[in-house]
Order: sequence, then structure tokens, then C-alpha cells
Amino acid sequence: MSLKEYKSGTTFAGVIGRTPDQSSPAWPMPLRAKKGAPNVLFIVLDDTGFGQLGCYGSPIDTPNLDSLAQEGLRYNNMHTTALCSPTRTCIVTGRNHHSNAMACITEGSTGFPGSNGYIPLENGFLSEILLQHGYNTYALGKWHLSPADQISAAGPYDRWPLGRGFERFYGFLGGETHQYYPDLTYDNHHVEPPKTPEEGYHVTEDLVNKAISFIADAKQVAPNKPFFMYFCTGAMHAPHHVTKQWIDRYNGKFDDGWEAYRQKVFNRQKELGIIPQNAQLSRHDPDVKPWKECSPDEKKLYARMMEVYAGFFTHTDYHIGRLLDFLKTIGEFDNTMIMVISDNGASAEGGPEGSVNENLFFNNVPESLQENLKAIDKLGGPETYNHYAWGWTWAGNTPFRRWKRETYRGGISDPFIVHWPKGIKAKGEVRTQYAHAIDMVPTVLDALGIEPPATIKGVTQSPIQGMSFAPTFDDPKAPTKHQIQYFEMMGHRSIYHDGWRAVCPWPGPSFKEAGKGFGAPISAEQLTKLDATSWELYHVETDIAENHNLASQNRPKLIEMIAQWYVEAGKYNVLPVDGRGVQRFADPRPQIAIDRKRYTYYPNTQPIATNAAARVLNRSHAITADVEIPKGGAQGVLLSQGGNDGGYALYVKESKLHYVHNYVARTIYHVESKVTVPQGRHKLRYEFEVTGKPDFATGKGAPGRAQLYIDNELVGQREMSVTTPVALGLAGGVSVGVAPGSPVTPDYKPPFEFTGKIYSVTVDVSGELIKDTEADYRKIMAQQ
Repeated sequence: MSLKEYKSGTTFAGVIGRTPDQSSPAWPMPLRAKKGAPNVLFIVLDDTGFGQLGCYGSPIDTPNLDSLAQEGLRYNNMHTTALCSPTRTCIVTGRNHHSNAMACITEGSTGFPGSNGYIPLENGFLSEILLQHGYNTYALGKWHLSPADQISAAGPYDRWPLGRGFERFYGFLGGETHQYYPDLTYDNHHVEPPKTPEEGYHVTEDLVNKAISFIADAKQVAPNKPFFMYFCTGAMHAPHHVTKQWIDRYNGKFDDGWEAYRQKVFNRQKELGIIPQNAQLSRHDPDVKPWKECSPDEKKLYARMMEVYAGFFTHTDYHIGRLLDFLKTIGEFDNTMIMVISDNGASAEGGPEGSVNENLFFNNVPESLQENLKAIDKLGGPETYNHYAWGWTWAGNTPFRRWKRETYRGGISDPFIVHWPKGIKAKGEVRTQYAHAIDMVPTVLDALGIEPPATIKGVTQSPIQGMSFAPTFDDPKAPTKHQIQYFEMMGHRSIYHDGWRAVCPWPGPSFKEAGKGFGAPISAEQLTKLDATSWELYHVETDIAENHNLASQNRPKLIEMIAQWYVEAGKYNVLPVDGRGVQRFADPRPQIAIDRKRYTYYPNTQPIATNAAARVLNRSHAITADVEIPKGGAQGVLLSQGGNDGGYALYVKESKLHYVHNYVARTIYHVESKVTVPQGRHKLRYEFEVTGKPDFATGKGAPGRAQLYIDNELVGQREMSVTTPVALGLAGGVSVGVAPGSPVTPDYKPPFEFTGKIYSVTVDVSGELIKDTEADYRKIMAQQ
């Protein structure tokens, strides 16, 4: 006997009598996808330029991604927003990034509708849509779509992955993470990695393991149920982490430098038909030092940095291949619509000389060639937080100019692959139609035969702003539907319309030509002047790399394009134009918690996200741990924040109280008590007293006096000539009683869990410090 079913929300379809024998049952119809509905897999790479994939002309081996291109389609005219969070909102909603309130990354939000970081609920995610059509939905890897102040354990959770239509999540909520010591979230709670680096752990392998298990969990129960997976590696974002065996595959491969790389890739792109035969390579970037002018030491370091990046990419491709192989094994590969994209062009955040610690960039600390050379053999390993020199950034975006954060094509033109054997007949072909990340959602819905919903969870939905490019799947001559697209990223603006692009670079076409660096603010007077004098015009239909500025020759077209940019800006909440970069991070933002001067933390809790933690930099503060020391003593971390790229830790070791401040991995300031920590219940306290002013421009935080106390008695002291000015470790929040992740100091090995009892740890930022007598100072100084 077959079951009778009726659609949920409609009238009961059975019969209700006085007893079961007089009645006929009927059941609410389970939510089922259409028979044969394809799986959907988005693979989002990070900071990967147009010229860095093997199938886009790069010498880097990416055989698994290349195989998708060989059996599918490559697009040479796909565009993004020039930055990660903004692009990712486009990928999952089909709306422009300012419409999604994501003008910048979440940490750079400002108090305007197009920039506050709160993706409107009326801009539904593809996950929310497909969930209504019987799909399982999974997100893995990088998220970076929640307001920065809402990623702590206090929530709210409505803009975490599980709040935006994903049934399962495993990854990291921020913009980047240590690849060996990641800050992992499983669904809505923090977890530690299953292995250590010494045991062979790497987050990319872990993410793929989880992706496979998520799919297997459901398919073994309901093999007919399709899935949507949003798979976002931490790669190829910094830190460029991979083991030596992968790096050494590329020994000597980049010794001829970035210009040679560009020329080889450019030639190969023509051979592959990725770019037109008459294309011209963009100019030598004024900010990039010619390879021939680099010293032997510079060449040695820079070449190794690129070898690390290449090994990292090949390693990433290998593990993506494991996911693809699993889909083949279970018979789902051919009916999985796979889209591969990068969120922006290659990144210049390593600076002109590259970095062994990207945290230097965020703290305005200049790089040192000699210090970086000392770490050359550690590049790619867990002790570094490395990024290549921006000569490789420029080369990675071949044939275009500039890079991530800027809206020349080097920042916004990205590789894009579509693979779906059951739905696309064409194989190995190149598509030239103009497209943007906002077009991915409407294309998927079009291909699946799904209408955008009028409501999601009772919220009326806004119109999807992208255009479907599904007609291009099997028709290389299908007309381009996407005719106009604006761009704005931290004051750098451009617009595309029907084969033309107008660009208004900020602070200029290059930092050298502008005479100022990234992140300079724009005044109203400057904006007026920029609009009058600084827009450039390119006919990209014939000049793909923006080499020939036609602004002076075709003034009417330029004026038309500028006016159109303002039309689009008004339509999509783009204004105000804000040129600031890192300075945005310091803007005050609403906080869930009440403002307070004392923060009390407890053991056995999740790490506190940096944005929700007490801000201790450049201010006098105290950390007091209320502890019980058992007979025989105890050791371990009381409170820590950050990692080996920068941070601090208060801990007990060998019966002494210790505090360390890791200044961006350059200097570790260590103070140790001159007496042992006694048995019993005690207050173990660290105080920092500011003794001078910070100098943010040169990467120097406030100097000060570090003091240790046991029950208000001064037991240790030292002067710190400089502290971290802007950002502590990039991948670690505040932890009580344990030090997860990479170690702030080599003086202990994680997790270094405290073996006594912690009642609480209080961080006091009121500035109220213990007043010591002159005799106390003399006594403790005599013991130094």
C-alpha cells in the first residue's frame, strides 16, 4: 500500500474518522529535490591571480584543477570585487558587495548601509534557496562573512554559516588562519585540530577529509539527495604554509625572476587561447624592482618565496583532487556542477620585499632583508607566517596590471572554471563572455530550473542583481548578458560597459607615481579633483591589459562612463567613497557586550575572538589570575593571546611566574619572577605601565614597564622599549588555562595546559595599577 502525501501547508489529504478503521492516513510530503538534480560544488581559491593556475598558463602544477578545465570550460572574462569578503558575498547571494553591506572586509566595516558588514537577510544565500529544494548544504574552510564583532561564543549566530542556510560547517570564521595551527569552528563551536604539525597536520587536508565525510554521511542514507557544497580553502592566502617536500619540487624554477615568469605565462596563455593573439602584456609595474637590479641575496630569498607559494598551490590542488576522486568513486562526479573561482587577484600584502611574518604588514613594521634571510630555510613551516614579494604578485596576475585591493584588471579579473559533464556538452573550450561573481547564483538557479524565491524564512527577498551565463555553457557565441558593472574598493574605482572600462586609481596608478601608499584617506576636495583629472579610459575589447589610456582622445566616452559610475553607486549603496585601508580597523563599532574596564574570563571555555576581547595594546593594564597551586606545584598557561607571529602569554613554569610579549616575531620580551609561586590559593598578576607614546607610522607600540606580582608583592620587572602597535597574532584569540595554536614563545610547547586550578582571570584596562614604593623598585631591580 502506497503512502498518501500532501504538500506541507495545504489541506490534510486523508480521512479522519472516529476510529482508525474509519480513517485514511496521509503524510506531509518530505522535501525532495527533483529527480536527477545535480550536486553543486563551489571551489573558492584565495588570492589566486589570473596567471597562477596551470590551465591559465602558469608553470605551477595544478593537474586536478586543469583536468576540470580540460573536460569543462574556462572563462577569460570573469570578474570579482578585488577583495575577499566582498567577493564572497557576491558568490553566495548574486548581489553586489555594497548591496550586501560589504564594501570592505568585515573588520573594515563602517557605519553606512553599503559598508556595515551586516549582509541583509533579504539577500538570501544560495544555501538558503537550495535548502528549500531538498538539498543538503555544507560550508567548509574560510567564511569571513559574519560581522567581526559577532564571531565570539556570545553570538548572535544568525550570520554564522548555520544561520545562513548551511546545515554543516567546518572551517574558520575569519579572513585567514595558520595552516598548521588553525582557529577551527565546527558548526557553532570551537574545536582543536585533530593532529599537530609534528604528526603531519595541515588544514587543507583536514578540510577535504571533512568535505568527504559530510557528503558520505548523507549519501549513504539518501543517495538520491543532492548537495550544495561551498568549499573555500585557506589557500592561496597567506600564510603560505606547506612542507619542504612540496616546496622542493620547485627548486630553481623561479631563479630567472618575475619578468621571465610573466613572459613565459603570457606566451603560454596565447598558446592555450586564454588571451587573444594580438594581446599586449601590461607595463612593468613602477612599484616592482626589476629582477636584474635585485642583489644575489634578494634573488635567493624571493625565488624561495615563490617556490613556497608554488608548492603550496600544488599541495592544495592535490587535496582538491582527493575530493574530486571521492565524487568519482561514489558515482556523483558527472552530475556535479563544479565552479572554481578565486576571490580576487594575487595579493601584494607581503610588501615589496615579501615577509616571513605577515603580521608585520598589519603593524606597519618594515621588513628586514637580513632577518628574512635568516628564516629562509623555515619558510613554509609552522614557525613562519610568510608571504611572497609583490613582484610575484604582479607576475601572478599576468597579463594584467596591479593586484588585489585595486580595481585594475589584475585585482578583479580571475580564473573561472565550470565543469558539469551531465549538463554541458562542450569540453576544453574557452568562453569570452563578460561575467561577474554575482552571476554565479542566477546561473546555478537557471541551470537547475529554480526560480528565485519571493521569501526566505518569512523575509521578502530583494531582486538578484547578477545575470545567468548558463546559455554560454554550450554556445560559445551566446551574447553577453552582463553589460555594465561598477567596481569600488577602498577608494579605487572603475566601471565596465559594453567593452569599455574607465578606472580612477587611488592613490594612483602605482604607489611610486602617487607618492603615497595604500590606505590614504580621500577628502571631498580630493574626490572632486580625482573625478576631474584622474579617470582613465580603456577599450578592453581590444586592449585587455589596459595599456592604452584613451581618456584624452575620447573625452565624451569618459564623461559618460564617470556619470554611469555615479548612477551605479547610487543604485547599490556605494557612497561614501572611503580610501582608508588599515585605519578602518580602528573605527568604533557597536558591541554586543556593554563597555567595561574589567573583563573576567574562565577556564574550560572557548577562545575569545580578538574583536570581543579586552584591548590591551598601547594602554596600561593588568592581568590577574586567581589560582590554586597544589602540593608539589603547578605549571602551564594562565592567559594567552596570539601565536608565534605575535602575542602575549602569562604562565607558570618551573615554579616561577612568567610573562612574554612577542613583538611581531622580532623580539620576545620576557620577565620572570625572582621567587617561586607558593602552594595554595594566590593572585598571580602582570601589570603593564605605559611610559611613552606609540609611533604607529613606524610600527612601534607604546613602550612600558612590565611587572609581575604574587599577592600584590612585586616579584619581577623589566622595561619594554617597544610593544605591538596594532594587531596581535593573526590567528589566535584569548585563551584561559591553555595555549592552543602556535606558541607565543618557544619557552613552552602547546597546549601547555595549566595543571593547577584557575578560578578566573581578570583583565583590567582601567589603568589602575599597584603603587610600588621606591624600596620595592630597588629590591626587585637588585635581583635582575
